[in-house]
Amino acid sequence: MSDSDTTGTTANAGPRDSSAPAAVLAPLDDRLADLVALYEDLHRHPELGFQETRTAAEAARRLTGCGYDVTTGIAGTGVAGVLRNGPGPVVLLRADMDALPVTENSGLDYASTVPGRMHACGHDVHVTCLLGAADLLAAGRDHWSGTLIALFQPAEEVGSGARAMIDAGLYSKSLVPTPDVVLAQHVAPLGAGLIAYCPGPCMAAADSLEITFHGTGGHGSRPETTIDPILMAASFVQRVQSVVAREVAPKDQAVVTVGSFHAGDTANVIPDRAVVRLSVRTFDETVRTAVLAAIDRIARAEAAASGADRTPDTEVLDSFPVTVNDATTLREVNAQFTELFGEQRLFAYEPATGSEDAGLLATAAGAPLYYWWLGGWDPEEFRTALAAGRLAQDIPSNHSPHFVPVVRPTLTMGVEALTAAALNRLAPAG
Repeated sequence: MSDSDTTGTTANAGPRDSSAPAAVLAPLDDRLADLVALYEDLHRHPELGFQETRTAAEAARRLTGCGYDVTTGIAGTGVAGVLRNGPGPVVLLRADMDALPVTENSGLDYASTVPGRMHACGHDVHVTCLLGAADLLAAGRDHWSGTLIALFQPAEEVGSGARAMIDAGLYSKSLVPTPDVVLAQHVAPLGAGLIAYCPGPCMAAADSLEITFHGTGGHGSRPETTIDPILMAASFVQRVQSVVAREVAPKDQAVVTVGSFHAGDTANVIPDRAVVRLSVRTFDETVRTAVLAAIDRIARAEAAASGADRTPDTEVLDSFPVTVNDATTLREVNAQFTELFGEQRLFAYEPATGSEDAGLLATAAGAPLYYWWLGGWDPEEFRTALAAGRLAQDIPSNHSPHFVPVVRPTLTMGVEALTAAALNRLAPAG
């Protein structure tokens, strides 16, 4: 999503039926055992980006059973279910499906059965909650009017799934109607039963780069005959940390992290190249442009300083836009959340330096976005760690091999939140 807030709102005709959320959510208790079984099954069988065939098949099967018009194979594994229920707004609920190349270390009896793969970011929670909400909204269609889209997106972790679905004709080929609003949530290392929100820019833009420095290889005993790319790249790694410290204003936010450095294979050979991978996170497009330009400038300068014959090659590995919440949608959906959960369950949160591609689904449709955080950690453990000032030390974060949300009340709250948010944006029945 762009770095400016969207201003569109969803038009809802007539007064809201304040009893609709309670009525639509009433069957949830009877469906919870099935949702828990689904979640545990998804957690046991994680699939990486664009490989989510098993997960997609289950999503399609369940949506079909609920009466949705289902399209599969969007950008490979994407799934969309559309439920048309009379005149009114088009509301898109989105869940991402992909897992991570992480080895699970949770000790749970439903831990991942796939070596080196794990739902370490909670996308199994997202899929389960959306399927639960889609089921309840279909069963409770007498309480709302409009069109509901349940979208299951591949490859969020590599930042290309939403774009791939859009490029595959999600809107342009009318695989789904163009939505009037996009709603999504993400499980987080917060106390289960809580919802956190952030107005405006809520998640950072992220650019992952691979920079290859070219030198001249040779024997380690005769460095004078070489141009050492390791020294070149090492100097770059040190100097690039000055970008945030000396080129970004204190009022702005930016993070530059070098996460990979690879060069050579043996101790007595100077290689001919060194490869550095780094991540850049920003919240403002002007800052983003300036930081990326500075990184390129420093890489070229270090190569020139070393006397390299070639300038470094830079490849963009993935790129996420800034995620921006629409102020009106946030305010109105939060009013629904407050009515349903109580004011004590909601709290404002600082922008996160993590990144997301859900905003692209809204931007491509010219629609507002609301993206919130769903608490998923044991509430008592969270309160204890918070009181001790040890959240970072005691509560595993997303992408950790220990990050496994508690089943209850995470799933219950997640289904309720998606359902209530959708009802808030849909028109009242009749």
